[in-house]
Amino acid sequence: MRTVWRDHGLALFFGVIFLAALVGQGLTGVAEYNNQQLTDGLQQVSLEQYLTSSSFAVDVAENWQSEYLQFFLYIYATVWLLQKGSPESKPLGKQGRESDKEQNVGEHADENSPEWARSRGFRLTLYSRSLGVVMGLIFVFSWLAQSIAGRSAFNEQQLSQLQDPVSWTGYVVSSDFWNRT
Repeated sequence: MRTVWRDHGLALFFGVIFLAALVGQGLTGVAEYNNQQLTDGLQQVSLEQYLTSSSFAVDVAENWQSEYLQFFLYIYATVWLLQKGSPESKPLGKQGRESDKEQNVGEHADENSPEWARSRGFRLTLYSRSLGVVMGLIFVFSWLAQSIAGRSAFNEQQLSQLQDPVSWTGYVVSSDFWNRT
């Protein structure tokens, strides 16, 4: 067990705090949701019902959307933009992409480098941009999830107020969607 913690401690730590954050969001979310239900004169829901609701899904997707957009922008902005004195910034005058030699990729990779770092062409291009691509894709999928779950939650509220539900495109152009986004 010690070996598992030593070899995978970072992933395990972030996995645990990720789950703790979801549990916290679920517990506080159901409390807030039930407070609103009481205010509206509606029946409260159980934690299980809330965790499977569009209200919980939209709140989680909304959080992920903002975080992954920040990660995506940070990754690409730090390539070109510099900040004097910042440990997260490249030294002044070193903006832009680094050479293959500086990155130890392509013909400059060593035998311990990942296979894609030693390759050329598309595979090396994708490998070199993989962190930004992954963060960008997570952002896009969380945006899509937020729009779908948000529409469902919005329509639930519309129906409880005896108003017509909206289509997905109608929701995406609504102020509710852009306020959440």
